Amino acid sequence: MPSHDSCVRDDSDPDDQEGTIMSNAVTSYTVTGMTCEHCVASVTEEVSEVAGVVDVKVDLASGGLTVTSVEPVTDDAIRSAIEEAGYVLASPGA
Repeated sequence: MPSHDSCVRDDSDPDDQEGTIMSNAVTSYTVTGMTCEHCVASVTEEVSEVAGVVDVKVDLASGGLTVTSVEPVTDDAIRSAIEEAGYVLASPGA
């Protein structure tokens, strides 16, 4: 029977990133002007198209928007997507 010693993975390889846990950036915003589920769908669709965004959650009642991305995205990119959907990104503290 052949030996499988050559099949053992060398865990000391610094270029091997298998098992590395990557943490995503999560940012919260407030969107004004949304009144229905169609609004939620429009914002979700546009923000989802921003490069690096992997998840979008919108709360209609509060106007809350939570964006999860593989790395931080700029507020300007999110603002542009929201405006493209026809809504307004609330100013911080608003």
